[in-house]
Amino acid sequence: MAERLYRDYNSYLRETFGCRVQKISLDAGLGCPNRDGTVGRGGCIYCNEKGSGTGAARFAGISEQIRIGKERLAGKYKAKKFMAYFQSFSNTYAPLPKLAALYDQALADPDVVGLSIGTRPDCVTDETLDYLAMLGENNLIWLEYGLQSAKDQTLERIRRGHSVAAFIDAVERSRARKIPVCAHVILGLPGENTEDMLHTARFLALQDVQAVKIHLLYVIKGTTLDEMYSSGAYSCLSREGYAAAVGEFLALLPPHIIIQRLTGDPHPEELVSPLWALDKQRNLEAVRAYMDKNGLYQGKNYG
Repeated sequence: MAERLYRDYNSYLRETFGCRVQKISLDAGLGCPNRDGTVGRGGCIYCNEKGSGTGAARFAGISEQIRIGKERLAGKYKAKKFMAYFQSFSNTYAPLPKLAALYDQALADPDVVGLSIGTRPDCVTDETLDYLAMLGENNLIWLEYGLQSAKDQTLERIRRGHSVAAFIDAVERSRARKIPVCAHVILGLPGENTEDMLHTARFLALQDVQAVKIHLLYVIKGTTLDEMYSSGAYSCLSREGYAAAVGEFLALLPPHIIIQRLTGDPHPEELVSPLWALDKQRNLEAVRAYMDKNGLYQGKNYG
């Protein structure tokens, strides 16, 4: 693992399918219980009306989004196979017949080898899990649960609308059906210091998760976080601070966990701060440089 600083997602997919596989981000037009008043009011403080996605479903169905995504990604990355990534909002938040129709439509494309379904840990039913387990008999099916932090105080502060216990429950029910789980975390959340962020890494190291996505908290126009930033109530991490946090975070994770992401991809027209978040390549280089300088690699400090 020292030669490869972390277990990256692209290598995992290539090992699994023997070719380049790319995710196609989809917007299924679903909602979120933290925005419609079911568990909260107004959503998480960092989320806008697009739900961390593209809003593409307002204009195209799943099949059309996949067709467009295939054309773009095949040309850019020479990808031959694709994962359909249900990204925007909570993609298990609907009755099963509606969800099944969406999932089946995506899997009907012969070049789609599986699904990645982004959702919240508090809105996935056993009925939906049973259906996904059935799909998983012939396809690669991943559930991506937004944890963000392993501290309940932080989850309350960001208006997340669920507890750490809800995440543990969702993971246990998913893994009982052998569905792989990816946990999403955010570094730089209001009120958290480095030790709080590393507490989340230590927590995840003890959970039955197969992958982790690490996101930078950046400020998007029109969000509650935007108001906090404008008033001086919140300040963003520096690039150096983020790189250090990611490096130390990775060192605490078990070597077998797949790292699906090391930073986010803000839309330039929506981003308020930090502007350095737009330079993804330089940000990844900063993480690698910190790990190299400090002799870190995924799993070094695990256990």
